[in-house]
Amino acid sequence: MSNKQTKTEVILIGAGIMSATLGALLKELVPEWEITVFEKLESAGEESSNEWNNAGTGHSALCELNYTKEKPDGTIDTKKAIKINEQFQVSKQFWSYLVNSNLINNPQDFIMPLPHMSMVQGEDNVSFLKKRFEALSKNPLFEGMDFSDDPEKLKEWIPLIMEGRTSDEPIAATKIDSGTDVNFGALTRRLFEHLQSRDVAVNYKHSVENIQRMRDGSWEVKVHDMDGDKLEYHTADFVFIGAGGGSLPLLQKTGIPESKHIGGFPVSGLFLVCNNPEVVEKHHAKVYGKAKVGAPPMSVPHLDTRFIDGKKSLLFGPFAGFSPKFLKTGSNLDLIESVKPNNVFTMLSAGAKEMKLTKYLIQQVMLSNDKRIEELREFIPDANKEDWEVVVAGQRVQVIKDTENGGKGTLQFGTEVVSSDDGSVAALLGASPGASTSVTVMLDVLKRCFPEYMKEWEQKLKEMIPSYGKLLSENPRLFREIHASTSKTLGLDKQYGEKSRILQQV
Repeated sequence: MSNKQTKTEVILIGAGIMSATLGALLKELVPEWEITVFEKLESAGEESSNEWNNAGTGHSALCELNYTKEKPDGTIDTKKAIKINEQFQVSKQFWSYLVNSNLINNPQDFIMPLPHMSMVQGEDNVSFLKKRFEALSKNPLFEGMDFSDDPEKLKEWIPLIMEGRTSDEPIAATKIDSGTDVNFGALTRRLFEHLQSRDVAVNYKHSVENIQRMRDGSWEVKVHDMDGDKLEYHTADFVFIGAGGGSLPLLQKTGIPESKHIGGFPVSGLFLVCNNPEVVEKHHAKVYGKAKVGAPPMSVPHLDTRFIDGKKSLLFGPFAGFSPKFLKTGSNLDLIESVKPNNVFTMLSAGAKEMKLTKYLIQQVMLSNDKRIEELREFIPDANKEDWEVVVAGQRVQVIKDTENGGKGTLQFGTEVVSSDDGSVAALLGASPGASTSVTVMLDVLKRCFPEYMKEWEQKLKEMIPSYGKLLSENPRLFREIHASTSKTLGLDKQYGEKSRILQQV
């Protein structure tokens, strides 16, 4: 093995949507900075960002019921839903900027308009959905949302779901036409093509083995060039770890205090994919239901229209599973090797607390294909087993950490940035809504890690993200202007419903 040593300003580990987004932001803000990327797989967007490894939902809380909790007094807490919607609007603004600047093209290859719906059954759930609809409808970000508990109206909205439904149990749904289906794999690949055209060195089949701090405060990254079977040593002033489930082990290698007392719990997923074009054509929406008791939020059942490689598909799931791997292409030793003296009690505490989740995962792992079809029939009563096949989705690693509110070993459901106090290294941990909020998350990395530049960068950030520094939920006129503009640039306006078009003109 021969050694190679190079110095660069920024190192990005992992060629997923997060590294792609951070790289694209930095290239606009400081084009002269040298950026080097290391990815252990053969191409970009092959793990968590891949279109078959996530639901492709432009997460904006238009349909995800777990973002709106019912409070003890019966009112609906909309804060999280509004926050996530705001964050997705930021992503769309940045993508629009890249398209308008001819830095990426053909947005229809990575984003398509698609109605987002929530559907519930049972009197209590219908009551909850109606209250949720009334609470969200007051906010400009949710303009255009409809509610119906009329079976005839629901047959228009979701014919496949209503076909053959014999139960007289109350059923209701909300529908909003301004939702999207996002192919994050295609977007990631497009962004990396753009970065390579801007002299970013993207190294595939390069596995990062170690990260350690040098005496001068910079970081040395030890990399295995898998093709040449040789070791390389690269140093940088700033390192971002965006390696999906592989981020936690690499963060632990840095030895920074912020990496202590953090664990990871891997959850895998399966989807049922419809292979009958006639059935696929009968459904045109993302329809989210309610999670079963004890299920993690990422396991909310949903029936999704998807656009992948120019083809319309239909997916149902996810069914949770368990694998000790932190990545789909990872090792069965990942979970064991992530347990360190400083996080063992955090991990054990989580294990004791999360017995419901453990029981749920065991039940899911034991599900036969017939049982999965039974669950599908709660959505599609007439589902034919022969029309559906199982696809293994990506691995997600949920963060376990000690918190003030939750105590020791609290399982976190969300996306989390961990950075050193000097801002020289940052890592992204966690799962959904992840990719949808990538631009907001990477802006957070910039604020944490480059605070001294933020004033200087502000004008350019406002050019890329017109709502930068403002809340669209509190500025209805600005929201409508930006929504109309991004919809036009991304090609969404041509296919949105009539109601949405009228709103854009208000």
